[in-house]
Amino acid sequence: MRHRTFVSNYAANRPAVVSAAIVVAALLFALAAAAVTPYDPLRGAGAALALPTRAHPFGTDDLGRDVLAQILYGTRVSLLVGATSTAIAVIIGVVVGAVAGYSRGVLDDVLMRVTELFQVIPRIFLAILFVALFGQTLAVTTLAIGLLSWPPLARIVRADFLSKREAEYVLAARSVGAGTMRIIFRQILPNTLAPIVVTASLSVGSAILLEASLAFIGLSDPNQVSLGRSLQGALPFVQIAWWLSVFPGVVLGLIVLSVNLIGDGINDALDPRRSR
Repeated sequence: MRHRTFVSNYAANRPAVVSAAIVVAALLFALAAAAVTPYDPLRGAGAALALPTRAHPFGTDDLGRDVLAQILYGTRVSLLVGATSTAIAVIIGVVVGAVAGYSRGVLDDVLMRVTELFQVIPRIFLAILFVALFGQTLAVTTLAIGLLSWPPLARIVRADFLSKREAEYVLAARSVGAGTMRIIFRQILPNTLAPIVVTASLSVGSAILLEASLAFIGLSDPNQVSLGRSLQGALPFVQIAWWLSVFPGVVLGLIVLSVNLIGDGINDALDPRRSR
């Protein structure tokens, strides 16, 4: 019954439905990139700075590489980094927030001070430092973004745990001898999933933008295609080759906007008072 209510509430939000379709389509095209275009995104496929044609629908860059191939493979990287780094952030944020909110006291203070320390320093600077120290690989970039994205989720989980730790079902679990870990992960956490899901969905778009920002300033894996790196390469040719910046920029913006609208749709669907 709850699933049906969620689906109906989500379906009532048209922008969220359209956004979900866009993200699914982007994912399918990215996964089937080799079938969509025969070109290698890292190798020349035609004349340099060629206008969009039937052979190259999005044109070519200054090295003759197919822009459509770069976008498809770059979208795959963006979605992979966004999903994986968010998963890392969710794990860290849930554990830190749950332990802090349930334990309170000194442990809560220590964990929240660490959380605030990560929040006050701009993520882009910490990400640059992390990548510069440990290498410009896709794995390092993903890990860096995940390790820097957990504080907001930790604070939300902590607040929810503080409000639920004295709930009747928690007191009942304590009275029958349930241990701390069982209460945290079997009693309280399942009732905290709604804000976790909403925050996580909104974090995906932020992670994609952060990865694109790192790639734009040249701190991405040189062996991987990235939408941010495509935009970096297009910078010197903005006035003479508009397609180099327009197509990757539109795709990146559309994906991030769609992911954020999906998060809004999930938020409305889980909160019937806000759904229309």
